[in-house]
Parts: sequence; C-alpha cells; structure tokens
Amino acid sequence: MDSKWMRRVLIAMIALFLAAIAVIAIVNLDAVKRKLGLVQEAPVQEETKENTDTEETESGQIGSNLSAFLSDETFFDPEVKFKSLESYSGRNVSLVMSSVAKDLRVMVVDSVGRLVTGTEFTITIQDVGEYTDRDKDGIIYVDDLRSGEYSVSLNEQDGFRVPNTITTIQVRQEIEYRVLDNIEYLMLTEDDIDPEKEDKAVNGAAEDADGTENMELQFDNGSAKLGIDVSKWNEEIDWAAVKEAGIEFAIIRCGYRGASTGALVIDPRYQENIEGAIEAGIPVGVYFFTQARDEVEAVEEASMVIRLIEDYDVDYPVFLDSESAGGRGRADGLDSDERTRAHRAFLQTIQAAGYETGVYASRNWLNDRLDMTQLSDYRIWLAEYADVPTYDEYYYHMWQYTSKGTVNGISTNVDLNLCYMNIDTSINHSKNAAGYSGVVNGDTGNVPISE
Repeated sequence: MDSKWMRRVLIAMIALFLAAIAVIAIVNLDAVKRKLGLVQEAPVQEETKENTDTEETESGQIGSNLSAFLSDETFFDPEVKFKSLESYSGRNVSLVMSSVAKDLRVMVVDSVGRLVTGTEFTITIQDVGEYTDRDKDGIIYVDDLRSGEYSVSLNEQDGFRVPNTITTIQVRQEIEYRVLDNIEYLMLTEDDIDPEKEDKAVNGAAEDADGTENMELQFDNGSAKLGIDVSKWNEEIDWAAVKEAGIEFAIIRCGYRGASTGALVIDPRYQENIEGAIEAGIPVGVYFFTQARDEVEAVEEASMVIRLIEDYDVDYPVFLDSESAGGRGRADGLDSDERTRAHRAFLQTIQAAGYETGVYASRNWLNDRLDMTQLSDYRIWLAEYADVPTYDEYYYHMWQYTSKGTVNGISTNVDLNLCYMNIDTSINHSKNAAGYSGVVNGDTGNVPISE
C-alpha cells in the first residue's frame, strides 16, 4: 500500500519537472535553436554611441537615446544669446537711417515701422562715439560728420529686443537735392503733436493790408483764372459746390513743419481736400508751410511734399509758404541769406523730382526777408491785399488778393487768387509744365516770363 503510493508521487514530480523544462524551452526557442546550430546568425554590428545619438528614425527622431542631452554639458547654456532682451515679451526695434550731407539721422522704429518714442535709446557710431535720444522722440541726429561709410549699432535697452547687428550708411559730402528714401518715418499727424504750439503761421499780407482789397470773386480779369487756397482752417468743403461757383483751381496745403519742435506734420484735411477737388474736376496745386532752419531740413520738407503728391495729378506748382510763425518760430530768426539758402534747397529738390515750384509770401516778406535775386528762376505767388498790388521787384505768377472771400461750399472765409500762368490741364502737368506767363506791376494781362 505504502510502496504503491510512493511510486505515484515520484511519477508526478518527474512529470512536473519535465513540464517546466518544456515551458522554458518554448520561451527560449530562438536561443535553443542558435545553441543547437539550427539557425544562422547574422553578423553583429557594434553600435557606437555616435550612431545611437545621430541616426534619424522614420518618425524624424534623431537617435534612440532620448536622454543623451542630459550628459551634454553645452545643452543648458546659462546665458541667453540675445542683445538687450529682458524678457521674451520685449518689443522688437530696429534702425532706419538717412543722410543729406555731412549728417546722419537715425530713427528707432518698431516692427510696424513707427517711431518708438518715450525712451532714451543710445546708438554707437563706430570710431566716432555714442549718441543718446535725450528728447525721447525716437530720432537721433548727428551733424558735422565727414563723408564716408559709417557703421551704426543700437545699444542695449531694457524692455526691448535689439538686433545684434551693425548697419552701415554712406554719408555724402555735398547735398544731393533728391527725395529721402525714409522720409515717411518723419511724417506725423496732428494726433502726434500739439497743433496749438506747432501750427503757427501768421498771415503777413493780412497785417500789411491797406483796406482797399477787393473781396469779391473776380471773374472778368483778362485771361487770369480765379482760384482758392485752403487748409484745415477752412473745415469741411463741398467741392462740387465750389466747382459750380466758378472756381477754376485750388492750391491745397499738404502739411507744415512745427514752429516749436520742427515736426513734419500732415494737414489733417489734405487727403479729403485734394481728392475732393480732383473728383469735382478742379485742377490742383499744393503748398507747404516751412520752418526749415537750414538746407538739410529744407530737403526733408520737400521730400515729404513729394511723397504726399506723387499719387495725384498736380497741375499747378508746388509752393513753399514763407511766413513768420509769430516771431517765436524756430526759423523766424534766420537772416535773409540763411532763409534764402533753405528755400532754394526746397525748390531745387521739388524741381529735381520733376515738378514746377515757387514761393508764396507777402510783398514785405519778399522785399525784406528773402534775397529774390537767388530765387528768380521760380514762380512767385504774391500775397498783397490791395485793390492794385504794389510789388514791383519781380514778375509774379499768381496773386492772392484777399483772405476774406466767400465761396459756395465753404463755410469759412477763404483766400482768393488770380493765376496768370497758362496751364493746360488737359494733360498731367505735375512734371515740368512749360509755357507759363505772369504779371508785373499790377497788370492783369499776360506778361511773358523769361525762362
């Protein structure tokens, strides 16, 4: 009985042992086959660390060691490679530069091309020195430079992302009377300035008026054409009504230089006025009130005017409005020679761009504040409020005879003018119109003008 039981237990243990061996063999079948020589092994390539870290998988992953960066001492760089970056939220800024002659104007602009104001940016001009925007207007101006190529960089500034680059510019020895490429960055609207301090033109002709001026519309005046000149002060204008009233041309203010800061400001009604007049079929010219103190600033003013008119058909000349700003304007203290040089630079730049041009001024201003012997090649727009003008020094081509006119479509008083230039408005005379004639000594007939 006992021997029979013992035999059964022994057989069960042997069966369990064989079963375990079989399970292990099945799990390790490939290894058993290699051990018994039943399969041929492929040659083994030793995988180096370099292969592991650099081989690219089908998914785009580089290498199979996902923690390799932990052993790379250069992966975590303790210093961020930016110039002037306090945080990733800093504003991107860059430099825009221009030069007229022996000078350099550097403008700090943001990513949408607007001047960045309110910050004292500093630039470094290689081999020259550092310059800071003390008035925080986004513009740094450097003069008295020698001609040549200069390298300029923007210094670090808290809260701004400054490019780690150097910009070069060529500074010229002599003035070139051409439109500045980057003048748009200097052009402001009245939202950017204080108009009460900046728009300060004083009408010298009104101060000199002798009380004999004719304030009526002068339709029967020989071959002269009747026109108006307007600005923001004339408020909203119904140009169709103006056309119906018989007005034959309009000279429109496009902008002015601020009498205090010197900012270049677009007249807030310029666009609506020039487009309204053209749409109504009224030929147009433009004028700009200057406060330029030198030739460089005069080229800037002329460049602004060209940018403002280049998309329109301008039949009449571009006039420089030469007046006082009440005695305290930034250019009021210029002597006759200084003012004349600045005016001539403006006129030459306008002419070089292909437009007819001239000077607007009162009789006394033409006589006392300008050297007209230097400006005789350009058109003269005389402002003298008298029944018969007494200005007799040079031919004048247009006469503003009153500032108290009334015209349907304009709610304010308006300047009235007679034009003695023969202008063919059937074609675009925005560039070098010829065959002009003028008036001298108050004569209202056409008087030939020597070119």
